[in-house]
Amino acid sequence: MKHKFMRRSISALTEKEFDLIVVGGGIFGVCAVWDAVLRGLSVALVERRDFSHATSANHLKVVHGGIRYLQHADVYRVRESCKERSALLRIAPHLIHPIPFVMPTYGHGLEGKEILGAGVLLYDIITNTRNRGIADPARRIPWGRILSRDQCLKLFPDLNNKKLSGASIFYDGQFYNPTRLAISFLRSSANAGAVVVNYVEVTKFLHKNKRVFGVKARDVLSDERFEIKGKVVLNTTGPWASDLLEFGAGIRLNPRPSFSRDLGFVVSRRLIDKYALACKIKTRDPDAILSRKGRHIFLVPWRDCTLIGVWHIVHEKDTDEISVTEKELQTFIDEINEACPFVRLGLEDISMINTGLTLFGENEPGSKDLRFGKRSMLIDHTKKERMDGLVTLIGVRATTARGMAEKAVDMILRKLGRGFLRSSTSETPIYGGKIDSLKDLLEDAMGRYKHRLDEEVVRALIYNYGSQYDEVLKYMDENENLGETVGNSTIIKAEIIHAIREEMPQKLEDIVFRRTDLGTAGYPGENALLECAYLTGKELEWDEKKRGKELQEVRRIFSRKICC
Repeated sequence: MKHKFMRRSISALTEKEFDLIVVGGGIFGVCAVWDAVLRGLSVALVERRDFSHATSANHLKVVHGGIRYLQHADVYRVRESCKERSALLRIAPHLIHPIPFVMPTYGHGLEGKEILGAGVLLYDIITNTRNRGIADPARRIPWGRILSRDQCLKLFPDLNNKKLSGASIFYDGQFYNPTRLAISFLRSSANAGAVVVNYVEVTKFLHKNKRVFGVKARDVLSDERFEIKGKVVLNTTGPWASDLLEFGAGIRLNPRPSFSRDLGFVVSRRLIDKYALACKIKTRDPDAILSRKGRHIFLVPWRDCTLIGVWHIVHEKDTDEISVTEKELQTFIDEINEACPFVRLGLEDISMINTGLTLFGENEPGSKDLRFGKRSMLIDHTKKERMDGLVTLIGVRATTARGMAEKAVDMILRKLGRGFLRSSTSETPIYGGKIDSLKDLLEDAMGRYKHRLDEEVVRALIYNYGSQYDEVLKYMDENENLGETVGNSTIIKAEIIHAIREEMPQKLEDIVFRRTDLGTAGYPGENALLECAYLTGKELEWDEKKRGKELQEVRRIFSRKICC
C-alpha cells in the first residue's frame, strides 16, 4: 500500500471536531496517535516544535528489555519492558536490532559470574515468550550465557584482568535511529487518516463546566491563533506536562513530578566492536534489593561510533534550560577512564552530547545515589481534579511508549463510550516495517543498486526506511545526481528531497537532526551543511537571507551538542 505524504495543514485542524487531540509529538504522543487511529478514532496531533525533538531523540538508544529491574524484584516491569521490546522488533525490524551486552565479573560470590549468570538465566525464564511472533531469526533475542575469564579477555583484551573471573552476556535491543522511528509512526498514522502538525503550540485548554472540549493553539511559524475542537485531549508533553496543565487549565499536579537530566555522549570512533560493555562505577542504586555495589555505565557500539552513558542529575532548572558544563563532562570522562582505563578518553573525543529530561524518583536534595523513576504516569483528570475530557501521560522510558499509549487509548475509549476495541499496534508493522528478512532485503537492495550506490549508503537506507527505501530512491529517476552523497556522509541528496516533499520538515534543523542521519552522530562538516542548506532552500524557495538564518541556527545547535 502506497503511503500518503505528511502535509502540514492548519485548516485540517480546524474544520471538524476530533475524537482525540494529542498534545506533544515525542515518542509517547506519536504512539498514542497510531494506536487511536488504528482503533477507529479521528485524531489530531500537534507539537510546538518538531516531532521527536527532545528526550525522544537524545538517549542511549537502548531498547531496555527489563533485566536490570530484577535487582528491584520488579517482575511486572521486567515483563512490561520485554513485551515492548518484542513489539518493537516485530513492527519496526529495520530500526530495532538485538545487541549483546557483556558484564565482566570480578571475584566470586555476589560479585561473581555464578550469581550474575543465575540472574540472567532467571530473566530468560521469566521472559521466555520474548520471541513470539518475530519471524526473522536475526531479530530474535537469544538466551544469555556465562563467559570464562579467557573468553571475556578474548572479546576485551584490554580489560583490567586483576581478579577478573569471567563475564555474563545478556541481550537487549538498540535503536538505529530514534527520530526515524517517530517519523515512521507518524507516517503510518497520517496514512490511516490522522492529522499531524508540527510547530503548533497549545496555549490553553478549552473547557466549560469542568469539561475540556479542545485547545487554543498558535501556529509558531505564522503566529496565527485558532481553536481545535476535540472530545478528549491527551497531554503527552513529558517534562512540560505540568506547566501545560497549570497555565492551560489551572491544574497543579501534587506532588509535581521530578525529572532527571540524563546525559550520554557519542564518541566518533569504535572503542569496542559488536558487544556492548558494562563498566561499574561508584554510585549505587538505593532501591536495589540485590546490589552489585555500583551502577553501570555502558559503552555501546552504534553505527561507526560508540555511545557512552548514562549519567543522571536531578533537574532543578527551567524545563527549556538543559545544559552541560565542560567541568561536568570532564568528571564523567574521568569516571569512564577509571572504570575502563583502556578507552583513554578526552574531551576532544566527544562528537555529540545527548541530554534529555526523564521522569525520576523522589530524591533528597544533594543525594549522590539517586532513585530512578519506575512507572509512567497515566492520569485521568476526571478522577483527580474533576476535569472531564483530559488525560495526561508522562512516560518514563521510550521502550514502553507503545504499551503506555495503548493503556491511554483504552482509558480514552471508555470516556468516549466506545466499548472495548482491541489494540493492534503490537503486531501491525509501521512505515518501512513490512520485512520478512532484513538480511534478504539488504542483499536484494545491494544487488539492485550495486552500480549506482555504495554499500554503506544502501545499508543506511535500509536501516532508516526499511521496506519503503524505494520511496527515497525514486527521486533518482528524475535526477541521477540525487544519488550523490552529502559531504562525506552516507546521506544521499534524494533523502533530503524525500524528507521535504513527504515528511513535513519546516526548518533546516528538522532535516539535519530528525529526518536524516546527517547530524545525529556529530558535526558532518561545513560542506555537508552547505549542500543540505542549498538543496533545502532550493526546494522550499528560500532566499539567501533565509538560508543563512537556518544555517546559523543549525550551527548554534551543534555548538550546544559539541563541547570542543
